Amino acid sequence: MNVLVTGAAGFIGSHLTMRLVESGHRVLGVDSFNDHYDAAIKRANAREMEAVGVEVRPLDLAEDALEDAVRGAELIFHAAAQPGISATTSFETYLRNNVIATQRLLEAARRSNTLELLVNISTSSVYGVDASGSETMEPRPISTYGVTKLAAEQLVMAAARDAGFPGCSFRLFSVYGPRERPGKLIPILIRSLLEGLPLPLFEGSEHHRRSYTYVGDVVDGLMAVIGREATCRGQLFNLGNDRDISTGDIIRLTEEIIGREVQVEHKPRRAGDQLCTQANIGKANAHLDYTPRIEPREGLRRTVEWFKKRYVDEAISWR
Repeated sequence: MNVLVTGAAGFIGSHLTMRLVESGHRVLGVDSFNDHYDAAIKRANAREMEAVGVEVRPLDLAEDALEDAVRGAELIFHAAAQPGISATTSFETYLRNNVIATQRLLEAARRSNTLELLVNISTSSVYGVDASGSETMEPRPISTYGVTKLAAEQLVMAAARDAGFPGCSFRLFSVYGPRERPGKLIPILIRSLLEGLPLPLFEGSEHHRRSYTYVGDVVDGLMAVIGREATCRGQLFNLGNDRDISTGDIIRLTEEIIGREVQVEHKPRRAGDQLCTQANIGKANAHLDYTPRIEPREGLRRTVEWFKKRYVDEAISWR
């Protein structure tokens, strides 16, 4: 298939792009290479993809012309977004990169005569404090990130409901693994352990429970839409690990893998944090044969090894 991946140089987008190529698909990747974190990290990801024949174009979905990128695409994975819960990211930035960017991509995709499915990549943050129900659970986001990702998702779903647009949306749960962006808990934890730095931890967060999901399992679920495009149209799917684990346990497992203890530096509670996520994946299992396979210890071991290679052995900046 001819596949377009937005946000292709990011964490999930890069893993998905590589898997698509390995599976024999023709992939065009686009990414804005913005400064949310050091663009050199994304450019390193892009070089890996270009080495296996993927064209990665610099493209800003919120303002650049999109017709050429969409032209001929049979499948679009929309992974580009303004991610995460951050007090320093403005509402306007979330609005621009999550809502406006998605709407402009939709407008371009609607004019395509080749498109079989657009897969919007959403988040469990749309559910709010407790994300443990099925896809029919009422979304009650408590962060600007969650609000704008829900808006982006509903733009896709509204197009599917109103005009039969071939769109669907996947709500992802706490994805981790190699290439995860450096501002997330697990990369910060690994760096703290390897370099002997204190670990900044928001008050109470060690008791939060999450469906930490290894990125390879998430890619398995996304790849499962291929050949099931008609089944997926107009549908919402939760995608994650159906077994939760506390953040404190993640810290202890990573300490065991690296063989050191971390010094915690407690920070005030962060507004917008979810207390519990546990992916209800019955629908994805039934329709997509989706079952996550990587246990936290193994996923963390792979993640530690990758970060050690990239940022210690290859001496690339952690920024």
